[in-house]
Amino acid sequence: MSSFRKALKSKQRNHHERSQPADRKHLGLLEKKKDYKLRANDYHKKQDFLAALRKKAMDKNPDEFYYKMISSKLQDGEHVAKKPKWEEEVTEEQRKVMRTQDVKYVEMKRVAEAKKIERMKAELHLLEAEGKEKNKHTFFVDNMKEVQSFDLAEQLQTAPQLLGRVFNRPRLHTLETQSVGGGGAAGPRAAKALFKLRQRQYSLLAQRIDREKKMFVISQKIQTRKDLQDKRRKIKVKQETTNSAAVYKFASKRKR
Repeated sequence: MSSFRKALKSKQRNHHERSQPADRKHLGLLEKKKDYKLRANDYHKKQDFLAALRKKAMDKNPDEFYYKMISSKLQDGEHVAKKPKWEEEVTEEQRKVMRTQDVKYVEMKRVAEAKKIERMKAELHLLEAEGKEKNKHTFFVDNMKEVQSFDLAEQLQTAPQLLGRVFNRPRLHTLETQSVGGGGAAGPRAAKALFKLRQRQYSLLAQRIDREKKMFVISQKIQTRKDLQDKRRKIKVKQETTNSAAVYKFASKRKR
């Protein structure tokens, strides 16, 4: 019996599918049966799905109501679930930080940023701080003629380029005898460079203040999310915005 099988196996031929004829190569690749089956199955699957949708639409009750109707909206021809109002008031940057960082870490970074701000204010001699008025220097003259001929640089005995300074304003004899500002002459070029450096430092300080405010808002929103996990009854007093967290009023709980 085994010899018969071997003989039968040796006489079998391997049938190959017909290859692409040379005169039809310009029409593209010849589709084989396995390719046709995949395409046919996909086509019939889509047709069955469309038929099921048509049947569902025909059997639908026009008076039917479900809550998804009011919790979704039509956007670009597709139904998209509406976001809660508190999510709409959160920026993408705040949402990203709130998902990945904990409130303790955010508060630690905010405190570190606040310390850097105080250090920069001390270095820059921040005279125009919030809540403080600018210092004024008043000069008194006898008549209007002296007012018209009044020269502020001559009165302060300094260079006209240094009048815009409110700190470290050297006099003329100091400029003539000493070098001011890192060993170089305190001429117009040095004063302009120092002014640009000061403006750059103030811009950096403003960025740090803005970053510290954002970190404070994020920490407040994270803490509010944690407080809302409490099962006590609560009432929203103030809506959440991009610059402030929501405010809730919790019901008083009697303690024994």
